[in-house]
Amino acid sequence: MNTQFGETWDFLFHPPVAHRGLWTPDGAPENSLGAFQAACRAGYGIELDVQLSADGEAMIFHDEDLERMTGAKGKLRDRTAADLAELRLKDTDEPIPTLMDTLAIIGHRAMVHVELKTPFGDVGPLEQRVHDVLIDHAGPVCVIGFNPYSHAWFADRFPGVLRGLDSYNYKRAPHLAEEQRQAFARLEHVAIARPHFLALSVDMVADPRAVAYRDKGMPVVAWTVRDPAQWQEIKPHCDNLIFEGFAA
Repeated sequence: MNTQFGETWDFLFHPPVAHRGLWTPDGAPENSLGAFQAACRAGYGIELDVQLSADGEAMIFHDEDLERMTGAKGKLRDRTAADLAELRLKDTDEPIPTLMDTLAIIGHRAMVHVELKTPFGDVGPLEQRVHDVLIDHAGPVCVIGFNPYSHAWFADRFPGVLRGLDSYNYKRAPHLAEEQRQAFARLEHVAIARPHFLALSVDMVADPRAVAYRDKGMPVVAWTVRDPAQWQEIKPHCDNLIFEGFAA
């Protein structure tokens, strides 16, 4: 057990983590309260995505655009939390939940990986709101995300928050300058982020640089694992998995 984080650290290694909750195409949709409840009942951890509404509320939603999940036009960040609460996910009765309501329902039943969808160049508002919610949550939780400056924000202000840097091979990253893309592909942004663990795409976990970090004591959580055979192949390089589409 890591003495800084207590039992929360142990939850990094077990149980497996349900990607956007335990959702199915014909059941509870991704990032819904129903999917989170299902993950809790099955004994899994939960990964979910958070971004800000127009009025600064932390909402659980993956895409920038609303259309795929709600049929509505426009971006989530352009609507207030009250407006977003009127929408429904994938023709169900499930609303877009807030982070506050979600954590209240989950409680102690699951470790929650809160992925911050922080745009590059806009670090601070989402991080602050998420922290304001987390300080009232007594269950195990960590923050993850791709923006290393988001992690640095937490490291500088609230180092007691457990942090995992998301990364992948960055072969395609139109939002980054070429030099920055190559640096991130080499995991050089780990020095900026100062994470406690790495959350790596399945095609990155065996990268020699990732292996070197793990050998030095930085755990690796793999995403997104979509079948048991894939997990067996990469398992020697990982400490846990974020999965979807099968029973892990």
